[in-house]
Amino acid sequence: MDSQVLVALALSLVGGASTSIGALFVILNPAPNLKVLGLLQGFAAGLMLSISFLDLAHNAINSIGFLKGNLWFFAGVIFFAVVANFIPEPTLVPVSDVKSKRKTGDEGGKDIMKKHRRQVLYSGIVTAIGISLHNFPEGMAVFLGSMKGLRVGVNLALAISLHNIPEGVAVALPVYFATQSKWQAFKLATLSGFAEPLGVIIVAYLFPSSLNPEILEGLLGAVGGVMAFLTLHEMLPLAFDYAGQKQAVKAVFFGMAFMSASLYFLEISLPKEMSL
Repeated sequence: MDSQVLVALALSLVGGASTSIGALFVILNPAPNLKVLGLLQGFAAGLMLSISFLDLAHNAINSIGFLKGNLWFFAGVIFFAVVANFIPEPTLVPVSDVKSKRKTGDEGGKDIMKKHRRQVLYSGIVTAIGISLHNFPEGMAVFLGSMKGLRVGVNLALAISLHNIPEGVAVALPVYFATQSKWQAFKLATLSGFAEPLGVIIVAYLFPSSLNPEILEGLLGAVGGVMAFLTLHEMLPLAFDYAGQKQAVKAVFFGMAFMSASLYFLEISLPKEMSL
Protein backbone atom coordinates (compact mmCIF):
# COMPACT_ATOMS: atom_id res chain seq x y z
CA MET A 1 0.00 0.00 0.00
CA ASP A 2 1.26 3.47 -0.94
CA SER A 3 2.83 5.47 1.90
CA GLN A 4 0.45 8.40 1.27
CA VAL A 5 -2.51 6.08 1.66
CA LEU A 6 -1.05 4.65 4.88
CA VAL A 7 -0.58 8.15 6.33
CA ALA A 8 -4.12 9.16 5.36
CA LEU A 9 -5.47 5.90 6.77
CA ALA A 10 -3.67 6.44 10.09
CA LEU A 11 -4.97 10.02 10.34
CA SER A 12 -8.52 8.97 9.51
CA LEU A 13 -8.34 6.22 12.14
CA VAL A 14 -7.49 8.89 14.71
CA GLY A 15 -10.49 10.92 13.58
CA GLY A 16 -12.80 7.91 13.53
CA ALA A 17 -11.62 6.74 16.95
CA SER A 18 -12.78 10.05 18.44
CA THR A 19 -16.34 8.73 18.35
CA SER A 20 -15.10 6.19 20.92
CA ILE A 21 -13.98 9.07 23.15
CA GLY A 22 -17.49 10.47 22.89
CA ALA A 23 -18.87 7.07 23.92
CA LEU A 24 -16.58 7.10 26.96
CA PHE A 25 -18.14 10.44 27.98
CA VAL A 26 -21.45 8.59 28.16
CA ILE A 27 -20.53 5.28 29.79
CA LEU A 28 -18.35 6.95 32.43
CA ASN A 29 -20.91 9.67 33.08
CA PRO A 30 -24.42 9.09 31.67
CA ALA A 31 -25.17 12.83 31.92
CA PRO A 32 -22.19 14.38 30.05
CA ASN A 33 -21.28 18.02 30.53
CA LEU A 34 -22.84 19.58 27.45
CA LYS A 35 -21.09 22.90 28.02
CA VAL A 36 -17.70 21.20 27.65
CA LEU A 37 -18.92 19.49 24.48
CA GLY A 38 -20.14 22.84 23.18
CA LEU A 39 -16.78 24.48 23.83
CA LEU A 40 -15.08 21.58 22.04
CA GLN A 41 -17.42 22.09 19.08
CA GLY A 42 -16.62 25.81 19.04
CA PHE A 43 -12.88 25.11 19.21
CA ALA A 44 -13.16 22.56 16.39
CA ALA A 45 -15.22 25.06 14.37
CA GLY A 46 -12.38 27.57 14.64
CA LEU A 47 -9.91 24.95 13.42
CA MET A 48 -12.16 24.06 10.50
CA LEU A 49 -12.79 27.67 9.45
CA SER A 50 -9.05 28.39 9.45
CA ILE A 51 -8.37 25.33 7.32
CA SER A 52 -11.25 26.07 4.94
CA PHE A 53 -10.70 29.76 4.23
CA LEU A 54 -7.08 30.52 5.15
CA ASP A 55 -5.54 27.34 3.77
CA LEU A 56 -7.52 25.20 1.31
CA ALA A 57 -9.66 27.82 -0.46
CA HIS A 58 -6.85 30.40 -0.34
CA ASN A 59 -4.33 28.00 -1.94
CA ALA A 60 -6.82 26.87 -4.58
CA ILE A 61 -7.55 30.46 -5.64
CA ASN A 62 -3.83 31.30 -5.78
CA SER A 63 -3.00 28.14 -7.73
CA ILE A 64 -5.78 27.84 -10.31
CA GLY A 65 -7.26 31.33 -10.36
CA PHE A 66 -10.08 33.20 -8.65
CA LEU A 67 -12.93 31.87 -10.82
CA LYS A 68 -11.91 28.19 -10.88
CA GLY A 69 -10.98 28.23 -7.20
CA ASN A 70 -14.39 29.62 -6.25
CA LEU A 71 -16.23 27.20 -8.54
CA TRP A 72 -14.50 24.25 -6.87
CA PHE A 73 -15.11 25.70 -3.41
CA PHE A 74 -18.85 26.15 -3.96
CA ALA A 75 -19.08 22.76 -5.64
CA GLY A 76 -17.90 21.34 -2.30
CA VAL A 77 -20.48 23.45 -0.46
CA ILE A 78 -23.31 22.19 -2.69
CA PHE A 79 -22.13 18.57 -2.41
CA PHE A 80 -22.19 18.55 1.38
CA ALA A 81 -25.41 20.61 1.48
CA VAL A 82 -27.08 17.78 -0.48
CA VAL A 83 -25.59 15.19 1.90
CA ALA A 84 -26.78 17.17 4.96
CA ASN A 85 -30.26 17.56 3.45
CA PHE A 86 -30.76 13.81 3.17
CA ILE A 87 -28.77 12.87 6.29
CA PRO A 88 -29.26 15.65 8.88
CA GLU A 89 -26.90 15.88 11.84
CA PRO A 90 -28.54 14.30 14.92
CA THR A 91 -29.69 16.32 17.92
CA LEU A 92 -28.11 15.37 21.22
CA VAL A 93 -30.66 14.79 24.00
CA PRO A 94 -29.32 14.29 27.55
CA VAL A 95 -30.35 11.12 29.34
CA SER A 96 -31.79 13.24 32.15
CA ASP A 97 -34.30 14.73 29.69
CA VAL A 98 -35.28 11.32 28.41
CA LYS A 99 -35.66 9.88 31.91
CA SER A 100 -37.80 12.79 33.03
CA LYS A 101 -40.52 11.74 30.61
CA ARG A 102 -41.26 8.59 32.53
CA LYS A 103 -42.01 10.61 35.67
CA THR A 104 -45.15 12.12 34.16
CA GLY A 105 -48.43 10.41 35.02
CA ASP A 106 -49.42 9.95 31.38
CA GLU A 107 -46.46 7.67 30.73
CA GLY A 108 -46.70 5.43 33.75
CA GLY A 109 -46.37 1.66 33.39
CA LYS A 110 -43.70 -0.78 32.35
CA ASP A 111 -45.16 -1.42 28.88
CA ILE A 112 -44.91 2.24 27.97
CA MET A 113 -41.36 2.38 29.33
CA LYS A 114 -40.36 -0.64 27.22
CA LYS A 115 -41.86 0.97 24.13
CA HIS A 116 -40.04 4.18 24.92
CA ARG A 117 -36.74 2.32 25.28
CA ARG A 118 -37.29 0.67 21.88
CA GLN A 119 -37.94 4.07 20.31
CA VAL A 120 -34.79 5.51 21.87
CA LEU A 121 -32.74 2.51 20.71
CA TYR A 122 -34.09 2.94 17.19
CA SER A 123 -33.12 6.61 17.23
CA GLY A 124 -29.60 5.64 18.37
CA ILE A 125 -29.22 3.16 15.50
CA VAL A 126 -30.49 5.68 12.95
CA THR A 127 -28.10 8.25 14.39
CA ALA A 128 -25.19 5.79 14.04
CA ILE A 129 -26.06 5.18 10.38
CA GLY A 130 -26.35 8.91 9.72
CA ILE A 131 -23.02 9.67 11.37
CA SER A 132 -21.36 6.86 9.42
CA LEU A 133 -22.56 8.44 6.17
CA HIS A 134 -21.38 11.84 7.41
CA ASN A 135 -17.94 10.44 8.24
CA PHE A 136 -17.40 9.03 4.77
CA PRO A 137 -16.79 12.40 3.03
CA GLU A 138 -14.68 13.44 6.02
CA GLY A 139 -12.40 10.44 5.28
CA MET A 140 -12.24 11.61 1.67
CA ALA A 141 -11.21 15.07 2.89
CA VAL A 142 -8.39 13.66 5.05
CA PHE A 143 -7.10 11.59 2.12
CA LEU A 144 -7.07 14.53 -0.29
CA GLY A 145 -5.49 16.75 2.35
CA SER A 146 -2.76 14.15 2.95
CA MET A 147 -2.03 14.08 -0.77
CA LYS A 148 -1.26 17.81 -0.57
CA GLY A 149 1.06 17.43 2.41
CA LEU A 150 1.41 16.18 5.95
CA ARG A 151 0.58 19.60 7.40
CA VAL A 152 -2.84 19.75 5.74
CA GLY A 153 -3.65 16.12 6.57
CA VAL A 154 -2.67 16.44 10.24
CA ASN A 155 -4.67 19.62 10.79
CA LEU A 156 -7.76 18.25 9.04
CA ALA A 157 -7.55 15.08 11.14
CA LEU A 158 -7.24 17.15 14.35
CA ALA A 159 -10.28 19.29 13.56
CA ILE A 160 -12.39 16.31 12.50
CA SER A 161 -11.35 14.39 15.62
CA LEU A 162 -12.67 17.15 17.88
CA HIS A 163 -15.88 17.29 15.85
CA ASN A 164 -16.39 13.54 16.17
CA ILE A 165 -16.39 13.48 19.99
CA PRO A 166 -19.95 14.89 20.32
CA GLU A 167 -21.02 12.59 17.48
CA GLY A 168 -19.91 9.62 19.57
CA VAL A 169 -21.99 10.99 22.46
CA ALA A 170 -25.02 11.34 20.15
CA VAL A 171 -24.78 7.64 19.23
CA ALA A 172 -23.89 6.18 22.63
CA LEU A 173 -26.36 8.16 24.74
CA PRO A 174 -29.64 6.71 23.40
CA VAL A 175 -28.16 3.21 23.02
CA TYR A 176 -26.93 3.18 26.63
CA PHE A 177 -30.27 4.44 27.92
CA ALA A 178 -32.22 1.84 25.90
CA THR A 179 -30.03 -1.22 26.53
CA GLN A 180 -28.28 -0.31 29.83
CA SER A 181 -25.22 -1.91 28.21
CA LYS A 182 -22.00 0.08 28.25
CA TRP A 183 -20.43 -2.33 25.74
CA GLN A 184 -23.28 -1.96 23.21
CA ALA A 185 -23.14 1.84 23.46
CA PHE A 186 -19.36 1.90 23.05
CA LYS A 187 -19.39 -0.64 20.21
CA LEU A 188 -22.01 1.14 18.09
CA ALA A 189 -20.35 4.55 18.54
CA THR A 190 -16.96 3.09 17.58
CA LEU A 191 -18.35 1.32 14.51
CA SER A 192 -19.89 4.57 13.27
CA GLY A 193 -16.40 6.10 13.25
CA PHE A 194 -14.99 3.37 11.00
CA ALA A 195 -16.70 4.96 7.99
CA GLU A 196 -13.90 7.53 7.97
CA PRO A 197 -10.98 5.16 7.19
CA LEU A 198 -13.34 3.30 4.84
CA GLY A 199 -13.74 6.55 2.91
CA VAL A 200 -9.94 6.80 2.64
CA ILE A 201 -9.59 3.24 1.33
CA ILE A 202 -12.32 3.60 -1.30
CA VAL A 203 -11.20 7.01 -2.56
CA ALA A 204 -7.53 5.95 -2.57
CA TYR A 205 -8.33 3.23 -5.12
CA LEU A 206 -10.81 5.31 -7.13
CA PHE A 207 -8.37 8.15 -7.75
CA PRO A 208 -5.28 7.71 -9.92
CA SER A 209 -1.97 7.66 -8.05
CA SER A 210 -0.83 10.91 -9.66
CA LEU A 211 -3.54 13.53 -10.13
CA ASN A 212 -3.15 16.57 -12.34
CA PRO A 213 -1.93 19.36 -9.98
CA GLU A 214 -4.76 21.64 -11.11
CA ILE A 215 -7.39 18.99 -10.37
CA LEU A 216 -5.80 18.27 -6.99
CA GLU A 217 -5.89 21.96 -6.05
CA GLY A 218 -9.51 22.13 -7.21
CA LEU A 219 -10.46 19.09 -5.14
CA LEU A 220 -8.77 20.61 -2.10
CA GLY A 221 -10.76 23.80 -2.71
CA ALA A 222 -13.91 21.64 -2.78
CA VAL A 223 -12.82 20.06 0.50
CA GLY A 224 -12.59 23.61 1.88
CA GLY A 225 -16.21 24.13 0.83
CA VAL A 226 -17.26 20.88 2.52
CA MET A 227 -15.50 21.86 5.74
CA ALA A 228 -16.94 25.39 5.69
CA PHE A 229 -20.50 24.14 5.23
CA LEU A 230 -20.10 21.47 7.90
CA THR A 231 -18.81 24.11 10.32
CA LEU A 232 -21.41 26.82 9.74
CA HIS A 233 -24.41 24.53 9.26
CA GLU A 234 -23.83 21.94 11.98
CA MET A 235 -20.95 22.65 14.34
CA LEU A 236 -21.60 26.29 15.25
CA PRO A 237 -25.32 25.83 16.03
CA LEU A 238 -24.47 22.94 18.36
CA ALA A 239 -21.73 24.98 20.03
CA PHE A 240 -24.19 27.87 20.57
CA ASP A 241 -26.82 25.51 22.01
CA TYR A 242 -24.49 23.73 24.43
CA ALA A 243 -22.03 26.43 25.51
CA GLY A 244 -23.91 29.66 24.87
CA GLN A 245 -23.22 32.11 22.06
CA LYS A 246 -20.60 34.27 23.81
CA GLN A 247 -18.55 31.34 25.12
CA ALA A 248 -18.82 29.48 21.81
CA VAL A 249 -17.59 32.49 19.81
CA LYS A 250 -14.59 32.80 22.15
CA ALA A 251 -13.86 29.09 21.62
CA VAL A 252 -14.07 29.61 17.82
CA PHE A 253 -11.45 32.35 17.83
CA PHE A 254 -9.29 30.39 20.24
CA GLY A 255 -9.47 27.48 17.78
CA MET A 256 -8.49 29.77 14.90
CA ALA A 257 -5.53 31.15 16.86
CA PHE A 258 -4.47 27.63 17.83
CA MET A 259 -4.63 26.53 14.19
CA SER A 260 -2.58 29.51 13.02
CA ALA A 261 0.07 28.76 15.63
CA SER A 262 0.07 25.04 14.83
CA LEU A 263 0.46 25.74 11.10
CA TYR A 264 3.45 27.95 11.82
CA PHE A 265 5.23 25.64 14.27
CA LEU A 266 4.52 22.52 12.22
CA GLU A 267 5.83 24.24 9.10
CA ILE A 268 9.13 25.31 10.70
CA SER A 269 9.64 21.95 12.46
CA LEU A 270 9.10 19.66 9.47
CA PRO A 271 12.00 18.72 7.17
CA LYS A 272 11.98 20.60 3.86
CA GLU A 273 11.05 17.50 1.87
CA MET A 274 7.90 17.06 4.02
CA SER A 275 6.98 20.72 4.07
CA LEU A 276 4.56 22.34 1.61
